Amino acid sequence: MSFIQTLSDTVVLSFPEYKIQSQQLAAQLHVPCLEIKIHHFPDGESKLTLPERLPAHVIFHRSLDHPNPKLIELMLASTAAREAGAQQLTLVAPYLCYMRQDKAFSPGEIISQQIIGQFLAQHFDNVITVDAHLHRINTLQAAIPIQNAINLSATQVLGEFLLQQNIEPLLLGPDLESKQWVRQIAKIGGFDFTIAEKQRFGDCNVSIQLPDTDFTQRTVVIVDDVVSSGHTTATASKQVLEAGAKTVHCLVTHALFAPEALPLLSKAGIEKIWSSDSIPHTSNVTSLSPLIAKELQRLIAE
Repeated sequence: MSFIQTLSDTVVLSFPEYKIQSQQLAAQLHVPCLEIKIHHFPDGESKLTLPERLPAHVIFHRSLDHPNPKLIELMLASTAAREAGAQQLTLVAPYLCYMRQDKAFSPGEIISQQIIGQFLAQHFDNVITVDAHLHRINTLQAAIPIQNAINLSATQVLGEFLLQQNIEPLLLGPDLESKQWVRQIAKIGGFDFTIAEKQRFGDCNVSIQLPDTDFTQRTVVIVDDVVSSGHTTATASKQVLEAGAKTVHCLVTHALFAPEALPLLSKAGIEKIWSSDSIPHTSNVTSLSPLIAKELQRLIAE
């Protein structure tokens, strides 16, 4: 199925916790933004109510942090939208869940990336995300087998924000996987950058080996796609401060932040945390709506 040819018959559907971001995206696209109403029963089941009338093209806008109930609700909403006559469904999920498990590391482990990718492909004609956590595949289409499975990057947005801070930073990627984001942001601002090596022994147990870089009196910005438990970022911060850094900040696309993460990062000496608004959080400093709207407009223009 080809992408819908016009925005004149398009609506953005928001979920309650993502209303602000959805309104911003709709404003960028100059289309209506309507809300899906959700009631949660005491046993955890969800009752969803869609708008009475839906146009041909429906954009569901929701980040998939805390994903399990959200995936069920997306299944219910997308199925009902098809039955109500929507011809094309687009999922805009700035944070995309279940991408980390792309390989079975021991017998019996389920490769959730493939299963969730197939699930999304069955329910949506187009999927747009930002800085998906892809390790062993090169394109999002390898995980979500549809033509328009699109992985955007927030590096331009974050790089422009960092450029405005006038701090002459040294960017540090805490592991080899972060190099792609660190290098792009460094290029945007003409910043110095360096990459550490990480060994993970569990969800909250990591070791960091710093590169042979002079951190003395530098303002270090740790850059990553996701911060969740905060242990990787905290460990890196402690080590660069011990190596002589003057100040340490954190720049991240997805502020997942488990409940204990912010106190941990503060204790590790991180002064400022800057994130995109892919996940609503007090650290949000940049909006992804212009980036996503531009991609939707590009697809429609093709």
